[in-house]
Amino acid sequence: MGKDEIAYLGSDTVYEGKLGFKGTVRIEGKFKGEINSDGTLNVGKDAQVQGSINVGELLLSGHFSGDVTAKRRVVVYASGVLEGVLQTPSLLTEEGAIIEGQIVMRNPGKTPAKPSES
Repeated sequence: MGKDEIAYLGSDTVYEGKLGFKGTVRIEGKFKGEINSDGTLNVGKDAQVQGSINVGELLLSGHFSGDVTAKRRVVVYASGVLEGVLQTPSLLTEEGAIIEGQIVMRNPGKTPAKPSES
């Protein structure tokens, strides 16, 4: 499988477990579990994803609940719903997008600067 190849989990797909990939994966169905990749996860409009995501980039048009860490950025489109804890250095939301939970905007993996104590 080449680096730029795209995997696709269709709308009738129901998957539970762990998913690791390179490149880009698009989910249109239901997924419950853990997703780890430096690539791009594209969650389609009718998709329902639950669990923990650790990816390079998340493009969310569907529904996600759980914990997200994205090394580069997260885009939540107008139809997207994110419930849970989100950590990313860059966040883009379209009007109509819903985010319920906690957002931490710092580069994952880098320790935040601590305020100096006197």
